[in-house]
Amino acid sequence: MYRFLLTPRWWAINVFVVLAIPVCLVAGSWQLARFEDQVDSHREHQERSETAGEPRPLAELLPLTTETVGRQAEVTGTYDADHQLLVPDRVLDGERGHYVLTPLRPADGGPAVPVVRGWLPGAADTAGAPAPPEGEVTVTGAAQAAESPSEITSATTGLPAGQLGVIGAASLINMLPYEVSDMWITVRDAEAPMAAVPAEAPTGTGLDIDAFQNLGYTAEWFVFAAFAVFMWFRLFRREVETQRDAELGIRVPGPGAAPDAATAPHGDATPRDGAAPTAPATAAASSAAARSGSPAPPA
Repeated sequence: MYRFLLTPRWWAINVFVVLAIPVCLVAGSWQLARFEDQVDSHREHQERSETAGEPRPLAELLPLTTETVGRQAEVTGTYDADHQLLVPDRVLDGERGHYVLTPLRPADGGPAVPVVRGWLPGAADTAGAPAPPEGEVTVTGAAQAAESPSEITSATTGLPAGQLGVIGAASLINMLPYEVSDMWITVRDAEAPMAAVPAEAPTGTGLDIDAFQNLGYTAEWFVFAAFAVFMWFRLFRREVETQRDAELGIRVPGPGAAPDAATAPHGDATPRDGAAPTAPATAAASSAAARSGSPAPPA
């Protein structure tokens, strides 16, 4: 019954399925491995951001990469209190408030470093922001990549004077009269009454949209493999049923085809209302007359 599996048509079907299943499984496993790698990378960067670690000079971490973002850095310089800015609509522990950002002019004469000295609850108010320490200070905190406007859920333009929507050189270059680094530092120990702003893991290293795309592709490849098996089984069952019907002498006519003598009802060959016999009935009468030796009745 299964000899049909050796026909050229079924050879092609079988070869396609045998090749498609492992390809789908390998591709799905690869996408799953990429998702797991990004989850591990995200966890590693998150742990690194939350761990104090040994601070390194900021110059050794620049330019920032996914490996250096979140690491503890230290830089010595002087705060520019005249250009202190507030970053409104920032949430910490479920409460809405604002960041206090003060540019730090490094002692080595390099570009200014935006330093988020802490977070305060409530609406941004320049009068309520604590003044930075005077004189030369050494700041220690986590190095952070510049923010992107697409990542900010609050307003980034049209803000009052003294407020900043996005922390980055692209926004600060029009607000500061000197060169500024395209990164920022969030201090490890904030001055009271401010609260320290926790460091964030860099984007593109974990549970972002790309990672979940990999997870979606994993599911798609595994579904393709299952679909190939399902379609092979469906074709195989239909072929077996056709072979069994043929062995039993059952033939199902195609759509619109006239039934043959073997499948037509017996009454179809009998004339109705005095009509002339159909061709099958005439042929049957001629055959019977030939066997008996009597002339056939007139048509």
